[in-house]
Amino acid sequence: MQDQLETLHDTLRKKPPAGDTPAERVAETLMRAFRALQREPQLADAMVRALTFADRSVSPEVDQVSRQTTMIILDAMELTDPTPEQLAAVRVIEHTWHSALITWLSGRASSAQVKSDIETVCRLMDLTASPHH
Repeated sequence: MQDQLETLHDTLRKKPPAGDTPAERVAETLMRAFRALQREPQLADAMVRALTFADRSVSPEVDQVSRQTTMIILDAMELTDPTPEQLAAVRVIEHTWHSALITWLSGRASSAQVKSDIETVCRLMDLTASPHH
């Protein structure tokens, strides 16, 4: 999973997400990741299971994946010094992203529903935008 995220991060640095707002850029970023996972559903399933059911012995690896995901989202937002409110919104986006992947992998959500959920939660970023941004 770390390799997948690193590849995604490299790709995003080369071709940053389009979008006028942080919310649009984060949604595009997560949807790019989702489309990549859709191309390899067995790998996606294995990665999500590994993260979901990881015990404390692999905590450093899980923490690293979480940090990478956070950095990808912050880069998409074009933020270098996020506020506590923005970091809280990023955590909620990550939780929703993880949940959306689980429901999609288990067949309880369509791709369209995942897209809708991601776009909806990413709008949290607009609520936390600093006035001087």
